[in-house]
Amino acid sequence: MAKKITKPDVLKPETRLVTAAREFSEHGIVNPAVYHASTILFPTVEAFQSAGQPYVYGRRGTPISRALERAIADIEGGYNTRVCASGLSAVTTTLLSFLKTGDHLLITDAVYGPVRHFCDTVLKRYGVEVTYYDPLLAGKIAGLMRSETRVVYTESPGSQTMDVQDIPAIADAAHARRAVMVMDNTWSAGYYFKAFEHGCDVSIQSATKYIGGHSDLMLGSVTCTRDTWREFKEGFGTLGQFAGPDDMYLALRGLRTLDVRLERHMKNALIMAEWFRSRPEVVEVLYPALPGARGHDIWKRDFKGASGLFSIILKTPSRDAMAAMLDGLELFGIGDSWGGYESLAILGNAEMKRTALPAPIDAPIIRLHIGLEDAADLIADLERAFAAMRARA
Repeated sequence: MAKKITKPDVLKPETRLVTAAREFSEHGIVNPAVYHASTILFPTVEAFQSAGQPYVYGRRGTPISRALERAIADIEGGYNTRVCASGLSAVTTTLLSFLKTGDHLLITDAVYGPVRHFCDTVLKRYGVEVTYYDPLLAGKIAGLMRSETRVVYTESPGSQTMDVQDIPAIADAAHARRAVMVMDNTWSAGYYFKAFEHGCDVSIQSATKYIGGHSDLMLGSVTCTRDTWREFKEGFGTLGQFAGPDDMYLALRGLRTLDVRLERHMKNALIMAEWFRSRPEVVEVLYPALPGARGHDIWKRDFKGASGLFSIILKTPSRDAMAAMLDGLELFGIGDSWGGYESLAILGNAEMKRTALPAPIDAPIIRLHIGLEDAADLIADLERAFAAMRARA
């Protein structure tokens, strides 16, 4: 059996990634076992009815789920965590846990497209009023708050356009009206942005992305403060949420190498962002970690690092020319999601619906995820792709 860490709070983040939730491993085995469980048996009626049992039914937790949840909560700096079957499930479960008929939700206009769809369909049917706000409104969001505003939802950086929100200012406005401050913290993996230190009450991640890190699992996580935990936990259980044990195992394994992977993603992304900035085909690079980019000042103030996801705005080539560019890529895959070890590139704008303000960018966007390949090889691949684009223009 592994030795217990006596003072985990004094360890550096890199060490905590490796040692978090070690107590769930047994028999000296480094990684916790994968528990495929539904029914859990008890030796007596008294044991079955005892409130102190750590595991009572598969959906309500097993050693592998508790290990992953404890580790994510430790990374995020929250009170406790639950995991769902996907990132979108984590978002919808959170909103349904805190909102009821007659409540008002304030949500960033740069939100992930499927979340907007959920708000415009399911929440609307349930009688929850939704207002989309300019993601750069910062503390002025107070002017949109109402007595019935229950949740303020943020996502920073925002989908596709990479809007960096002033989370502390928004949190102050939310808490002044006793609203719950929720953040989609996937871009930083909860590692480079400490949501709870900046005023958030709930931090959501698509653990499919950087926590998993290998493009082979689907998972979402919701981490809460002590004050919001009971209400969320009730909603989570009532909605019957849980995730598969194999994906939990893979996520816990991926989490152990999060520090070194994110460091490489950031290193490569900065090289690529600078290179894109020098290209005549590119109007603007939307990467907050790049000096001079939109949102850089707030990113520098609040974030401890950056991930590999960003967008570029192209000069207006035809759709055929953009398709020729993407089709010409060999090292960059064309596909949804991101956060794995591989580089990806997709056409943007498909989900850029805005209602608070007109879309901030009326030009072709390509969203890129920079993986762990050698940056020089990625540049060579893009040079060939840009040549194909110019030939089709």
